[in-house]
Amino acid sequence: MKNAPTGQVVTVGAATQVKRSNRGSNQVGVRLYNERLALSLIRQQGSLPKAEIARQTGLSPQTISVILKQLESAGLVRKEKPLRGQVGQPRVPFSLNPDGAYSFGLKVGRRSSDLILMDFVGDIKQVIHETYPYPTPEAVRIFVENGVKSLQASLSESLWPRIAGIGVGCPFELWNWGEEVGAPEGIMNQWRSFDIRAEIEKITGLPTANCNDATGACAAELVFGNPNGFQNFLYFFVGTFIGGGVVLGGDLFIGPQGNAGAIGSMPTHLPDGSGGVRQLLNAASIYTLEKRLVAEGTDPARIWQSSDWKDLGPVVDVWVDEVSAGIAYAIVSAMSIIDFEAIVIDGAFPPNIRSRILAGTSRTLESMDLQGVSPVMLAEGMLGGIARAIGGACLPLLSNYALDSGVLLKAVG
Repeated sequence: MKNAPTGQVVTVGAATQVKRSNRGSNQVGVRLYNERLALSLIRQQGSLPKAEIARQTGLSPQTISVILKQLESAGLVRKEKPLRGQVGQPRVPFSLNPDGAYSFGLKVGRRSSDLILMDFVGDIKQVIHETYPYPTPEAVRIFVENGVKSLQASLSESLWPRIAGIGVGCPFELWNWGEEVGAPEGIMNQWRSFDIRAEIEKITGLPTANCNDATGACAAELVFGNPNGFQNFLYFFVGTFIGGGVVLGGDLFIGPQGNAGAIGSMPTHLPDGSGGVRQLLNAASIYTLEKRLVAEGTDPARIWQSSDWKDLGPVVDVWVDEVSAGIAYAIVSAMSIIDFEAIVIDGAFPPNIRSRILAGTSRTLESMDLQGVSPVMLAEGMLGGIARAIGGACLPLLSNYALDSGVLLKAVG
């Protein structure tokens, strides 16, 4: 994704980057797989000539020529300027055509919704943002209906057939969070009977898919962020409630029940006041900052209105320290089970807060007993609060053009 903020990387010990090998096949019946393989390689590396695609896939030059001709004819790739200065004929690299496909991405959050229009290379063309004290199905329905019409009108009518669909990133079981978000009693129960995928498909007439918002944010970081090319990482996203994701071998891992990366449930070192310890959810989420601001008489809506949070006062400093410590303890627990090469931290906060949390997490880790735990690299996520909407927008593109079209769509159970 272009125009993303520059991320900070902190090395705690030494980390080894793992390269993933992609190999194609010449067997009859795998044309679609090979097309998606070529598209994936071009996406990963920006542009590639035929010979290099053939070398990396193991497919014959003749097969690659046919594949690229088909992809170019479909408007998914385009030729770039020839590479000169080498012996023989100049090599012509192919890149993705930004107008090759479009998708809508919807993030439904506990405090706000975002609707984006994204092109084939991950550039966001338009964003519509709406805030509220708590989400209701009717408000989301109206927001989507009006927003999709507005965003589609921003495109040339000739490009409308290239809209692949709409993907939704939404917290699971929203009805369980009424007390935490301060919604009137019972109002969040409306979400129990609201099939968000089916309703949005009916409203828009577009193919619709949905996933957990934090899982979608992790997928967005993997596809459009991740400048270091990490293939095995644990992802933390600090939103109203903290969530995350797991990437193993370059793929998003959701687990047999679809609950991998549920880091909010991890225990922390902090007491809960009843003889136990707090979950990370209750120690490293933005809603805990909201509660503290309310307690001191400050309007918590300023969290979503401030560009750097400096005007929120010392309460932010205390919160950053608590979030950093909670994440550090969660990292040690996770690294004791899986030898991740990196930890990626992002969230719905200003970039300077993200940098402070990463630095604080690093300091806490350095003060802990890490015997038996492998060194790990800490890195800032690249996408920030919009990551969840980008994750939604990824879904139609994954379904239609990626190697593993079911990465976020697999049945649970």
